[in-house]
Amino acid sequence: MKKILFVIHSMDFGGSERSLVNLLHELPEDKYNVDILMFQKRGRLLSQLPEWVNVLETPKDLDRLYAPIGKAGTKLGVKVIGTLCARFARKTRKSRAAYRWKHFYCPNIRILPQKYDVAIAYGGAALVYYVSDRVCADKKLIWIHTDYRTGKYSAEDDRPYFTAADGIVSISKACVDVLKEEFPELQDKIFCIENITSAALLRKQAEKFAPKEYISGCNLLSVGRLVQEKGFDMAIEAAAILKKAGVAFRWFVLGDGCERKALEKQIRQMDVQDCFFLLGGRSNPYPYIKDCTALIQTSRLEGKSMVLDEAKILGTPIVATDYLTVRDQITEGKEGYIIPMTPQGIADGIMKLIGSEVHIEEIRSYLSVHSYGNKKEITKYMDLFDKEI
Repeated sequence: MKKILFVIHSMDFGGSERSLVNLLHELPEDKYNVDILMFQKRGRLLSQLPEWVNVLETPKDLDRLYAPIGKAGTKLGVKVIGTLCARFARKTRKSRAAYRWKHFYCPNIRILPQKYDVAIAYGGAALVYYVSDRVCADKKLIWIHTDYRTGKYSAEDDRPYFTAADGIVSISKACVDVLKEEFPELQDKIFCIENITSAALLRKQAEKFAPKEYISGCNLLSVGRLVQEKGFDMAIEAAAILKKAGVAFRWFVLGDGCERKALEKQIRQMDVQDCFFLLGGRSNPYPYIKDCTALIQTSRLEGKSMVLDEAKILGTPIVATDYLTVRDQITEGKEGYIIPMTPQGIADGIMKLIGSEVHIEEIRSYLSVHSYGNKKEITKYMDLFDKEI
């Protein structure tokens, strides 16, 4: 059996984490021996991993350096000095992460003792550096889940790691095109493989319960980490515009993240506490997606959004901002609306959709007769794991 390692930050609620859960459920357990290593061993989706997958204990030195500063323990000095030096030496967040890894973190993290046939950095930046420098494997792969350029990664810092890797994967044609533009010399090792989405598994999960937060009328839903890239600050402003216009609605957000306190403050300042609700993460978001009036995607950037595919499978109309890759996933007018990336644009798109019950039903009908699952994509993953590149 081929021994495979996936390295990921955590199993917190997010698109890349859900894609990994779906992937592992489709891999044949009699063919692969799979380990998962998390920088932080936590997350609502841990319970959804297949029983046959082995979750490693995070090495203490790795855990302390990537934990909140209060848990750094004996690595506190390295963490503080490394972070301060990186801030002085580099301008951008991703470039600082690379500098900090090279000069401070890498020398203080032991090499993982296990040997693997394939090791996969299931995300960018520190995950890539760790797999490259601190994991022993015959083949090393990098998974980039978003638009590399808009995500403000540092090509200068990443180039030696990407060059050393055996394959670089992204999840949509647009994202792959960006990688090939950033790394033209590596075109032969850059691949497009979509996230796995199992329609049958999704529909089964969607029937588990009815969201108690929903009441009759218009229930809007957004799903994603509470981070700047997801645009929830624009969503709150859009909610204020809708409220001022007299629109009756309740807007729910599923997800956790570092922007929660700032968003809670903004909700109070814009007086939308009665119609805009941060519910936190949910291990099973699918009943919320199935039963909402519309899925509202306010992102500033995405790779290939899992939640859009999930909404389409569950027959839910979509209103999504016009970020780089959105047109790879949404057929305008048939599956929902693509709207300007502004609070007013978001509000206008929502009003246009919910103002026509007939059009909502037309979209639901269109989605119900189209197939959106892609379980067959699993063969591309297995080919990449098994074949010489």
